[in-house]
Amino acid sequence: MNKNKTIDHLGIRIELIGRIEILNDQQQSSDFISLRRELDAQGILTEDKSYKFSFNKFEKQYESYYGRTVKLSYYLRATLDRNYGQVKKEIEFGVLIINRDEVNQLQSPLKLVLGMDDYLYLICVYLKSRYDLKDVVKGKVKFCLVKINIKQMELAVIRQEQIGQGATQKTHNETLVKYEMMDGCPRKGDVIPIRIFLSGINMSPSFQNVSGKFSVKYILNLILFDENDRKYFKQQEITVYRKK
Repeated sequence: MNKNKTIDHLGIRIELIGRIEILNDQQQSSDFISLRRELDAQGILTEDKSYKFSFNKFEKQYESYYGRTVKLSYYLRATLDRNYGQVKKEIEFGVLIINRDEVNQLQSPLKLVLGMDDYLYLICVYLKSRYDLKDVVKGKVKFCLVKINIKQMELAVIRQEQIGQGATQKTHNETLVKYEMMDGCPRKGDVIPIRIFLSGINMSPSFQNVSGKFSVKYILNLILFDENDRKYFKQQEITVYRKK
């Protein structure tokens, strides 16, 4: 403060706020947590002053998330009330949550079958259904029947944001990364290994129906292209969590 200046105020407070913002529809945005502490009663500030505060019962329900259509954030808001208005200052901070329940869950493989009449039949196996953010997706694709000319196979990691629920739900898909797994036509009995390092992909943990507002899912999308550029694909949702 300027030493020759004083500030009359009606009170000073600090708030901790957790907010979900639907970026293309602010009417659906809302706060899921709001805590408040009074720092000072009505008075006069004649010099710089510091206030101690704490939010001991702050329950970190959700991890911070910054997506294409939705944002989940936490911030502190300091407010100084005056006769003619308010002076506010906000500081955002991030929250990371380690999911120990997922760490202790038993794993099971995922088996997918992609078939088309009597022309194509393959089996795709992922060794796990749940992955931490630093994990490696491992598996294999086995071709049991190939009677069409397949020229290429890709595996993509898709992030799917679901806004709302029921008939009004909106979905946004974003391909985070795409790998070419095979170039050229396979033969019956060929086995193509799968190995994807998640640590190099910009991912968050999965979110399931957060405050009835949104969900975030991750999908492995196996795509095959034939000589006429027709696509054959099989998708599988996986669970992603933070281990440490």
